[in-house]
Amino acid sequence: MTAPRLNPAVAAPALMKLWFDAAIAISKSLDPKLVELVKTRASQVNGCAVCTNMHSTFARDHGETEQRVYLLPVWREAPCYSDRERAALGWTEALTRLSEGPGLESAYEALKSEFNEEEQVALTLTINVINGWNRVAVGFGGWTEPASVKSKAVVA
Repeated sequence: MTAPRLNPAVAAPALMKLWFDAAIAISKSLDPKLVELVKTRASQVNGCAVCTNMHSTFARDHGETEQRVYLLPVWREAPCYSDRERAALGWTEALTRLSEGPGLESAYEALKSEFNEEEQVALTLTINVINGWNRVAVGFGGWTEPASVKSKAVVA
């Protein structure tokens, strides 16, 4: 692990509070187990150890099983995910890997069949938020324990 480059909460506290509050509000718009699966998978794709650790912990806190958390990198081959979860994970990967090209249309077709329009927006915002957090965490370095984030979320 590299040494932290910067603590964004210290460098820009007002902006980070707005970002944190938005992240909490958006996260509350869908089922918490689904949200944590999506956040964990995006964090894995982005190579963000901080967020992978945090959201796999939060997923288990919401009742997710070890097996399903461990199988996220190979969710397409694992039979333990519902069609709705598969649609969400496919959309997560398509948006997280936008620069890699094709796949967006088929991911959207699956998304449309499982999520209404409001849920599609909520899921897309959730994916955008976690991709943003991944970039903050990887960009500035450091480590955050899940318990410290949970205590802040209770206050928020």
